[in-house]
Amino acid sequence: MSDQPSYAKIRYAKRKVDEDAVAHAILDQGLVAHVGFVAEGRPMVIPMAYARDGNRLYIHGASKTRIVARNDGLPMCLTVTHVDGLVVARSGFNSSVNYRSCVVHGTARWVEDRAERDHALWLVTDHLLPGRNGEVRAARPQEEKATGVLALEIEAMTVKVRSGPPVDEPEDLALDLWSGVLPVTVALGRGVPDGHTPPTMAEPASLGLARRKFSA
Repeated sequence: MSDQPSYAKIRYAKRKVDEDAVAHAILDQGLVAHVGFVAEGRPMVIPMAYARDGNRLYIHGASKTRIVARNDGLPMCLTVTHVDGLVVARSGFNSSVNYRSCVVHGTARWVEDRAERDHALWLVTDHLLPGRNGEVRAARPQEEKATGVLALEIEAMTVKVRSGPPVDEPEDLALDLWSGVLPVTVALGRGVPDGHTPPTMAEPASLGLARRKFSA
């Protein structure tokens, strides 16, 4: 039995999936978010590290940068996308990409409370390297001063998902052409120590946990 009918429902419903669980999974499995905002009358999009805490997202950066210092109370958009495969159809028109994307809209808030700020920075580090907070030294006062944190309350989310094989035109199915999906995978490698780390020192546990979390 062909799986094209079920795929067609996803495709022609504008690929929107109204499930918070799907949206949260996409956010939780992303390495980088692209954050959109308006600065000095111009639209800007910047890739940034982030973390989700329930219905809230945290992003951080240098405290004097435009995205962190000038966005308190302003609208912001954050997008995370996973590319799962190149869909190779028998025509260029029907070729596509298998992907999962989540677009978040909300209002940015400068995090002033010390406890919330520490919590947010802990989450951002743990998102990328689970358990790393317990492996590193504490932040120094000048480092804390140089780092700003924004909280983005999730006011609206749009999720779109495309999966499955190509949907070729019926008359194209008899053509002597290859059609299918070229998978795209994400794999984190082994850690490469710097010149000050003894070559015999084992990787910290956080690197293995990150490989397990992000590798497809």
